[in-house]
Amino acid sequence: MSRSVDLLPRVAIFLAGIAAGVLTGTRRERGGMDPAGLKGLKESLGGLENRLAAQETASANRFTQIEARLDEHATKLADIPSTTQIVAAMEQLLSKTMSSLDERLSTQAHSIEVLKTTVSQTDSLLERVLESLDSLQTYTDPSELTDDVLLQRPA
Repeated sequence: MSRSVDLLPRVAIFLAGIAAGVLTGTRRERGGMDPAGLKGLKESLGGLENRLAAQETASANRFTQIEARLDEHATKLADIPSTTQIVAAMEQLLSKTMSSLDERLSTQAHSIEVLKTTVSQTDSLLERVLESLDSLQTYTDPSELTDDVLLQRPA
C-alpha cells in the first residue's frame, strides 16, 4: 500500500508534464500566448497541483487508517483460537462427558443387579413362607378353623 502512496507524486509530475506539453504545443501553433491566457493557464495548473496534493494527502491518510485497521484485525485474529485448539477442546469435553456417562451406566447396571438379587431373594423367601403355610394347613384340622373367629368370613 505504501508503494501506491509513493507512486502518487510521480503520477502528479507526469500529469503536470503532459499539461505543460499540451500548453507548449498549442502555444507554438498559435504563435504565442497572451498574458491573460497564460495567467489563467498558470492558475489552472496551480489549482490542479493543489487538488493533486490534497488528493495525495487524503489517500495517504486513508491508507494509514486502513493499515491501522488491518493491524487491529490481525491482533483480533491472533486472539481467536485455531481450529485445532477448538477441536481439541471439543474432544476433551466429549471425552469427559462419555466418561461420566460410562460411570453412571455402570452404577445403574450395578443397582439393577442388586435389585435382581433382592427380588430373587424375596421370591425365595416368599416361596418358603408359602410352603410353610401350606405345611401348617395340612397339620391343622379343618374343624378347628371353623371355630376360629379370625378366619371366618363376614356374612
